Amino acid sequence: MGTVNNFFFDTYALFEIVHENKDYSYYLNVGVITTKLNLMELHYRLLFLYGKKIAETAFSRFLPFVIDISDEIIKESNFFKLFNKNKNLSYIDCLGYTISKAMNIKFLTGDKEFNGLDNVEFVK
Repeated sequence: MGTVNNFFFDTYALFEIVHENKDYSYYLNVGVITTKLNLMELHYRLLFLYGKKIAETAFSRFLPFVIDISDEIIKESNFFKLFNKNKNLSYIDCLGYTISKAMNIKFLTGDKEFNGLDNVEFVK
């Protein structure tokens, strides 16, 4: 039995999984790490597009994969955001990216602002 690879799923990646994007099919069989803030973004977007039932289903689906955010990660995320102030990075994306680096796992996203950055698994 092989080892399961873990990835930090940003909101973009979660959204693509919900939408069954074939380019994300590989990631159906990996370990998922995310935060409640990513679920908040996902829930809102799905609520806006499709209504409460789909938003609630997706939120519940990914809730078991949520990790806590430490104070140190918050501070490191702000340094990352400041260092990359020329990019249009959200606080939530900066948190996820910082968490992925701290956990030594890839940050899974299709967000163009992360394309080419170290430690990113970029899938459009």
